[in-house]
Amino acid sequence: MRDSIPIKRTRVSTFTVPTDAPEADGTFSWNSTTMVLAEVTAGDQTGIGYTYASEAAVTLIEKSFSKLLESQDALANTALWTRMRSHVRNVGRPGIASTAISAVDNALWDLKAKLLGIPLAALLGRCRERVEVYGSGGFTSYSIRQLQEQLGGWAAQGIRMVKMKVGSQPEHDVKRVRAAREAIGPNVQLFIDANGAYSRKQALGMAARFAKFDVRWFEEPVSSDDLEGLRLIRDSAPAGMEIAAGEYGFDEYYFRRMLEAGAVDVLQADATRCEGITGFMIAGVLAESFQIPFSAHTSPSVHLHPCCAQPAFRHIEHFHDHARIEQMFFDGAAMPVDGFLAPDMSRPGIGLELKRKDAQRFAA
Repeated sequence: MRDSIPIKRTRVSTFTVPTDAPEADGTFSWNSTTMVLAEVTAGDQTGIGYTYASEAAVTLIEKSFSKLLESQDALANTALWTRMRSHVRNVGRPGIASTAISAVDNALWDLKAKLLGIPLAALLGRCRERVEVYGSGGFTSYSIRQLQEQLGGWAAQGIRMVKMKVGSQPEHDVKRVRAAREAIGPNVQLFIDANGAYSRKQALGMAARFAKFDVRWFEEPVSSDDLEGLRLIRDSAPAGMEIAAGEYGFDEYYFRRMLEAGAVDVLQADATRCEGITGFMIAGVLAESFQIPFSAHTSPSVHLHPCCAQPAFRHIEHFHDHARIEQMFFDGAAMPVDGFLAPDMSRPGIGLELKRKDAQRFAA
């Protein structure tokens, strides 16, 4: 093998996909999802990576990162990741810049594994053959019937954990949680996500009411920026109810602050936000060092291979929007079998091939 393989080009595309129904959570509503997809070519291979983020990330990739990466060694992932982070110092790294880095870093990992002819899970050091998922949706915009059909459907497929949204109309939340429990039965774990919609005391009161329906996971009961509030609720929540947060972390410093504050029982991270698979693996090491379980936020096709190499890992969020888009856009996107995802170890990289014609009709 050559000592280095120079990067030839970086290409970026944007796709906006309408939701299949109106969607909302405790603090936001939307009717479409935008994917920014990066393709990095070196040798005879092209790596695919993406983020679910604003189109603003495209400008940064096109005008800055593509020139920064040109002719650099495609096998030197950490060096390239460091170069991108340094390059956006004056732009403001956390936020849009981190999502842009994420798309490119994910593509670089896919590219490196393809150049070596091995699956990414093998390159990262696989420690498990499959990963468990939890079904995620249950939007506050759904009717009770829609909520029960979606969560009950996942339970019927053998998925042992499901998550719903709460918080946009707190007066209806207990009724909706009761309906969800009725739909999934007593043996499926029920998770809830408020997306920071509640105040501290309100969240404590709701936690006590949700405990009657055996809610095991309470995500972002208050804003993830309120570390003291998360710690208060973690310490005071009913036994058996875990507090989770971390999906809005853009770098390792965010995760370290959250862990040092004792704010969560489970740390979440998202490789489409936290500066790619490189940042995601760092977040997992931090969680392990604090003896805190680690969970992947959404984007199941990006997370499958790195999660197979995370020692402290617990599960991947099989988010309705992203799972749907990834099935539409990619050959090789895995689907849960009896509640688990398993990487196809016959495919190099992250195992995805863009269905370009299918994706093109959603191009911006």
